Amino acid sequence: MKDIRTLSLEELIAYFEKHGEKSFRAKQVYDWIWSKNLHTFEEMTNLSKKMRTQLASDFTILPVSAHVVQHSKDGTIKNGVKLHDGLMVESVLIPTETRTTACVSSQVGCSLNCEFCATAKLKRMRNLEVAEIVDQVALIDRQSKEFFDRPLSNIVFMGMGEPMMNYPNVVETIKKITQPEGLGMSPRRITVSTSGIPKMIKMLADEELKVKLALSLHSAVEKSRNEIMPFSTKFPLTDIMEALQYWYRKTKSEITFEYCVWKGINDDEAHIKALIKYCRQVPSKVNLIQYNPIGEGKFDHRSEEAEQRYIQALEQAGITVLVRRSRGGDIDAACGQLANKNG
Repeated sequence: MKDIRTLSLEELIAYFEKHGEKSFRAKQVYDWIWSKNLHTFEEMTNLSKKMRTQLASDFTILPVSAHVVQHSKDGTIKNGVKLHDGLMVESVLIPTETRTTACVSSQVGCSLNCEFCATAKLKRMRNLEVAEIVDQVALIDRQSKEFFDRPLSNIVFMGMGEPMMNYPNVVETIKKITQPEGLGMSPRRITVSTSGIPKMIKMLADEELKVKLALSLHSAVEKSRNEIMPFSTKFPLTDIMEALQYWYRKTKSEITFEYCVWKGINDDEAHIKALIKYCRQVPSKVNLIQYNPIGEGKFDHRSEEAEQRYIQALEQAGITVLVRRSRGGDIDAACGQLANKNG
């Protein structure tokens, strides 16, 4: 049976008109499923009993469920999310004093092979559907209200999977999240993080969604980046930069470079200079991310000295740099650690 959430508003209108109903009924149902995130037809109380029965006979709703919920000592909440076919993904609520951020997944597993990421060790099983991504957001919004007494404020596509490899569904999800008939969130509070697929970055720029873009960079030295992110041999840094410059021309939104520093890999002066040179080619800032071990001995977290050298050099070059400390590491909820260990 077809999930009613795979239908567009136009298709819903056509369905109701076929059954002799006014088009506003379709808009009522659309509001129930996308704005209120309801998962049963019986709860749609402004519809007649007959109509609810008809919908239940023609369609189904396949919601996700929080199969495992873990609470970190720092307030972070990780959800092991079960999908209708039994597969699992993970999503994370990250609280601070002023905001709560949802880190959501876009794929079951991942298509890429970044050496430092636990998710990359999983086989990509399939892309998530629009409703499955929206359900993660709605779930974390409810948790934010329950545990922190405030609604969800930000969303980052930084969970399991490469968002650009599930492009149509990620774009449609953003539209559902931001439209008034959906969750009504500001697109400026949504960040799409990519490992760098130039063609898709340009396509996203052309969508004019007003979201932010983050690039998982980790090295501006081609040889080093190819070693730690082997898939990147297909996407040279020059091609990625051309796409980022296109992004900025179209959106006027600066890029965030996500960057881990590892001992003996990218903690020397050559890598610092290469990063500065790369940043200067497009309006951007750098997030230095604390590395979260995944059991691979090859990657050893940077020293404080190496971190300070990066910060000092970037600031002297006039480049904004932020240090992003790990959250939820005690429950394997930090960046790069999502691997369905509790599925």
